[in-house]
Amino acid sequence: MIIAVDFDGTIVTHEYPRIGKEIPFAIDTLKRLQQNYENQIVLWTVREGKELDEAVEYCHNRGLVFYAINSNYPEENKKNQEPRKLKADLFIDDRNLGGLPDWGVIYRVIMSKKYYEPISNEIHQEYQLSKKKGFLNNLFGK
Repeated sequence: MIIAVDFDGTIVTHEYPRIGKEIPFAIDTLKRLQQNYENQIVLWTVREGKELDEAVEYCHNRGLVFYAINSNYPEENKKNQEPRKLKADLFIDDRNLGGLPDWGVIYRVIMSKKYYEPISNEIHQEYQLSKKKGFLNNLFGK
C-alpha cells in the first residue's frame, strides 16, 4: 500500500516555515507501518527547497526515511514537470474531512484494512435514513 503523509499539522504541529513539535506517536507509527514491507510511505507536503530539506532531515534523524518525497517514485525527475496528482492508496493529512485522527487509530485502521468500505456503508445508511425522513428536502428547501 502506498501511504502519502503530510508533514505540517500531521507529523508535526503547524509552525510553518519552522518545524513544529512532533505530534505524539506520528513518527513511531509511520516507522511501524514501514515494517510491513507492503507499505511505502511517501512524504506529500507543500514544503519546497530549504523548508522541505529541513522536514526530510527532521524525519531522517528520527529514523523515518520516505520511499519518495513529493513524487510517486524516488527516481522521478521534477524538472519541467507540471504538478500532478500523486498515486497513493491512502492519504494521511490533518486537513481531511473529519481532521486528523489519533495516530493509534490511524495505525489500527490501516492494519485492519477497514479504511473505506465500513465508513462509506455507514454514510450510505445515514443518507438513506435522512432521505426517508425528508431531511435533504428540508435542508435544501424542496
